[in-house]
Amino acid sequence: MTASAADRMRQERLAAKLRENLRRRKAQARQLSDDPDAQPAALSNPPGDG
Repeated sequence: MTASAADRMRQERLAAKLRENLRRRKAQARQLSDDPDAQPAALSNPPGDG
C-alpha cells in the first residue's frame, strides 16, 4: 500500500468516527432537550466533590 492510499484510508476512518461521534452527541442533546431535569453522566457529581 502506498503512503497516499494509507493516508486516504486513515482519513476515511477518521471521518467515519467523527460522523459516529456527531450522531451520538446529537442523540444526547435530543435526550436532554426532551427531559430538562436530566443531567449528563459526566456531570452527575456535585461540583464541590473535587
